[in-house]
Amino acid sequence: MVALALAQLYICQMKLVVDTSAFLAVVLMEPEREWLIDCTVGVEACAPELLPYEVGNALSAMIKRGRLDVKQAQAAYRSFTKMAVRLLPCDISTALGLSASRNLYAYDAYFLVAARKLDCPLITLDQRLRDTARALGITTLEPNS
Repeated sequence: MVALALAQLYICQMKLVVDTSAFLAVVLMEPEREWLIDCTVGVEACAPELLPYEVGNALSAMIKRGRLDVKQAQAAYRSFTKMAVRLLPCDISTALGLSASRNLYAYDAYFLVAARKLDCPLITLDQRLRDTARALGITTLEPNS
């Protein structure tokens, strides 16, 4: 009984950096949705503080490409705002160095810097970001892993 309580306490304290692609997959009912939800049950989802803006930008791009209309994008954003996520300050200087050395956009580097700082896994559906994370020694989670 005590071991189970300690295990549950450990699980509740586990952190996971979740990137924009994962949040979007959940709110847009993408095929990975259930897997993503399963991965985040009982953990503290964390992301850089720019996350809401990046979600908004991605949704606006989907409107421009005709994938979503305005009402669908607004509904997706409302769903996103109901998700529990701890927003972290962005270490812009460190992210700029990482983005330059790895040829990444700073937006991607913010997630890598956060995962490094928290010393926790990263969950992303972006293969290039996942590959870069692995090259940096950051644990990643992916479907069928």
